[in-house]
Amino acid sequence: MILIEFEGKRPTVHPDAWVAPTATLIGDVTVEAGASIWYGAVLRADICTIVVKAGSNIQDNSVLHAAPEATLTVGPNATVGHGCIVHCDVVGEQALIGNGSTLLDHAVVGARTLVAAGSVVTPGAQIPAEHVAAGIPCKPTKPIAGTSSEFWVETNAIYYRELAGRHAAGAAESPRE
Repeated sequence: MILIEFEGKRPTVHPDAWVAPTATLIGDVTVEAGASIWYGAVLRADICTIVVKAGSNIQDNSVLHAAPEATLTVGPNATVGHGCIVHCDVVGEQALIGNGSTLLDHAVVGARTLVAAGSVVTPGAQIPAEHVAAGIPCKPTKPIAGTSSEFWVETNAIYYRELAGRHAAGAAESPRE
């Protein structure tokens, strides 16, 4: 992992968290126990604060940043999918942000909400808890239920905690031939 101190603020990573060797954390970043930050992710807290709560996962090539002096909080057991741009204030507890989504300044995604892949949550938007939301601009489409809830929201963070443990134990740079 690449940890960069900026203007006296340095990332803090709990010993029970896993951060990929190619992830970059800059400035006022806190990663709590059981969280995972995956390959190529960048968490840049140079003008803001970023807190990744316990059990959450920030997947490959996602970028987290926020407005000046804002705090971006990724709630407990939340998932930020591959290739997301998260520039909002809150990703709620157990929320799932689908691959390639963009969340803009001061937006709030409620707890146990699924934001569909490729969605754009506009500045200041409030996506309510326990909904499926989709589109450009992203809007709630229905209350979350069925497989959206059972698989994606309830078990995704558990799956990624287990997978992070496997990477921590068994991933190694392969020798060049």
